[in-house]
This record gives sequence, C-alpha cells and structure tokens, in this order.
Amino acid sequence: MVGPVINFLSDYGHQDEFVGVCHGVIARRCPQARVIDITHGIPRHDILVGALTLAGALRYLPHGVHLAVVDPEVGGVGEHARRAVAIRSEQEQLLVGPDNGLLALALERLGGAVEAVDIWRSPERLEPVSATFHGRDIFAPVAAALADGAALGDLGEPLAVEELRDLKLPRARLEDGALQVRVLHVDHFGNLILNATHEQLEQSGLRLGRELSVEISGATHVARYVSAFTDVAAGELLFYQDAQRMAALAINRGSAAQTLRARAGSELQLRAP
Repeated sequence: MVGPVINFLSDYGHQDEFVGVCHGVIARRCPQARVIDITHGIPRHDILVGALTLAGALRYLPHGVHLAVVDPEVGGVGEHARRAVAIRSEQEQLLVGPDNGLLALALERLGGAVEAVDIWRSPERLEPVSATFHGRDIFAPVAAALADGAALGDLGEPLAVEELRDLKLPRARLEDGALQVRVLHVDHFGNLILNATHEQLEQSGLRLGRELSVEISGATHVARYVSAFTDVAAGELLFYQDAQRMAALAINRGSAAQTLRARAGSELQLRAP
C-alpha cells in the first residue's frame, strides 16, 4: 500500500542544510510519508517561477500534500507580513506555504480553494519559531501533520478563501501586427519561457514550420517555429512550445538568453513575415 506523499518545492538550494532539515522535521512527525522533491532550485525569492513550476508539475505528481516555500517576506510584521496557510482544493488536494501568490496557479489547476486556515499559530508548529525559517518551524510540520491524517480545520484559524492572495501573470498582447510578449522565466538551458497563450499564437499569424522575426532591444533576429530542437541546425534560434505547453524561444545547443541578451521580465516582439 502506498503511504502518504508530500511534494516539496522551494528556493532553498542544496548547499545548506535547509532542505534536509525540513525532511527531518517531516520524518519525525510522519515517518511513513514519502517526500518527492520537485525542485529546490527556484531562483531565490522568485515567487512567479515557483508558482509556474508547481502548477506545471501537478499533473505528474501523486495526490497528497503540496509543500511550497518561496518566501521573501518571511518574518515580516505589520504591513510587511504575509500569512502562512494550508488549503484544501476542489480536487481534494492539500497545499501548504506562504500566502504570497506562490500557491495561486496550482490552486487554479486544482479547481480553486474550498477551505483554508491560517497556520501561523498552528498547534503543530515548532517552538520557538524562527523569524527566518518558517519552512522548518511552520510549513514542514503542518504538511507532515496533514500527511498523517490531521484535519485541516484543527491546524489553524479559519480563513475565507476569497482572502487568499492571487497571482496575475503579465499578459501578452497583439499590437500593430506583432505579438508583444514578456519573458516569464529563463530555464537552466537559457531557454526563454514566454507569456503568450495558445489563442494569441493562433491570432498572431505565427505558423508552425515558418520563420518569424524576434525583436528585442532594437535588434531583430530570425527564428523558426518548430516542434523540436532537431528541426533546426545547431546554433539556430527556434520558437516552440515546451513540455508544459508554454511558448518559448531557444537556441539549439546554445543559450537564447545569452544570444538575445534577455532575462526574466525582458520584452520582445514576435512578428510573422
């Protein structure tokens, strides 16, 4: 019989003890839980990339507790404070993390939130609570308690789901015959993940198998809209849909980020010939 699962994502990296300590806290509270590390390589403090990564991974993960920690406001008080939350989705999955938008895209894919609690004063939290490591002291023990079968309502104060923080992605737009897009994320290979939707691609005149122009910072580059990297020669620029069906630009066996001098937040124009 498969035991409870906790799917864990963070920006902690692997150079320090943070991930291992969270694993230890989970093992002490729920030793039968299996922890799947989605990634701990989210760029530090990058809530948007964390949200995109968690949402994109969901369909391939077992149902269980999704623990996500990208928390630049950790320890904030007053106007700088953010809530710590545990949430049940419409599809009966559980999410634990900071209420800063990190969980919002995943919740959308899971049908929205139906129940939420503020876990700042959870009876499961470890004392004393560090001002800088809520992953260890609040989020991991609450996730472990949920995996162990604890009722969501027993782990915190009720919170109206309408109060949960949303996350609005920047919108691409069609303007003067060009698709104005923004780089959401630069991945490990230097590929540029863009914010264009499938509907916008269809309306833009960009067509699979054809060339398009890519304008950035006053320079124009030629790319080909293809299905796979091998459809262009090494060193050539390609436009494609990645494994998460996101629009993207890449260099076959190279780095689009370096070639185009682009980074997260960069704006580009895509234009059919």
